[in-house]
Amino acid sequence: MKYYVTYNHNNPVSDFDSFFNDLWADWGTSRSKIPPVDIYENEKSYVIEAELAGYKQEEVHVNVDKHVLKISSDKQSLKDAGEKKSLVRERFFKKFERSFSLPEDIDETAIEGEFSDGVLTITLPKKEEVLPKTIEVKIK
Repeated sequence: MKYYVTYNHNNPVSDFDSFFNDLWADWGTSRSKIPPVDIYENEKSYVIEAELAGYKQEEVHVNVDKHVLKISSDKQSLKDAGEKKSLVRERFFKKFERSFSLPEDIDETAIEGEFSDGVLTITLPKKEEVLPKTIEVKIK
């Protein structure tokens, strides 16, 4: 699988803003608001594993549109409410979306996902290779 992740690295203003947002918004506890992924390939499929500790299955959305697979969530951390007052807060949840361009050899109708122990595993089966059809031509 080639050209998976879409980022805009050509926008220095966005990178600069992102640095300060990461540093001050979360007091430096997390450098990334998107889940880390591992992607690997075997003979029959590609596999994406996304680390989503703290998320429930119903809080994570996966869809494919125009050969782009998107993993997203709208989960937000809860504010302190009532008598509960946080003394240290290092765990938090932010809205995120990851996009992966799919290669042409993916069978999009057979994509499967599994969510277990905080890891989302998406299996992207490869299409069966279509062999050229041989037609016998009889010459009279």
